[in-house]
Amino acid sequence: MAAERADAARNREAILRATEELLALHGPERISLDAVAARAGVGKGTVFRRFGSRTGLFQSLLAERAARIRAAIDGGPPPLGPGAPPRDRLLAFLDELAGLAAKNIALIAAHEQACAADKHQDPTYRRWHDHLAGLVGQLRPEADAEFVAHLLLGSFDGELVRRMTGSGGVDRLRAAVRDLATTVAPESAR
Repeated sequence: MAAERADAARNREAILRATEELLALHGPERISLDAVAARAGVGKGTVFRRFGSRTGLFQSLLAERAARIRAAIDGGPPPLGPGAPPRDRLLAFLDELAGLAAKNIALIAAHEQACAADKHQDPTYRRWHDHLAGLVGQLRPEADAEFVAHLLLGSFDGELVRRMTGSGGVDRLRAAVRDLATTVAPESAR
């Protein structure tokens, strides 16, 4: 794969930064490719060619925010990375998602709105789901791990995250999601 040109990388960063700023100022409803392009100092065509649509823009921004978690899951140190028991990895992953969701509530809400029809096919969602389903399957081989993974990811609905963190912060969200996880996927008997 060819390396990204320096000007293309600068434009990409400017577009993603502008999207974040607009999300913080106005929420997802008032974000258009025109507004993002103007704030980033690039042409609308640049935004469109790079991301294709608002959906593509929000998907890319979420994927960038989730890249550190993905790298840690794939090769980082335990408990998030390989080598830890499944229950420890599950809880560490959910803790990381809670932190990501709490810091990016507007992005999570925008992503949900933009991807509503295909939410479960979004590449970041698929990676998260597959990881959770694998861990749940190890903890509870008799369970429907795919369903349990969807259930756990449903805990990171944008409005739910906003409500939970609004009265208790990220610690409340983490504790509630951990409680749900240990209820639906307790450590298997050995």
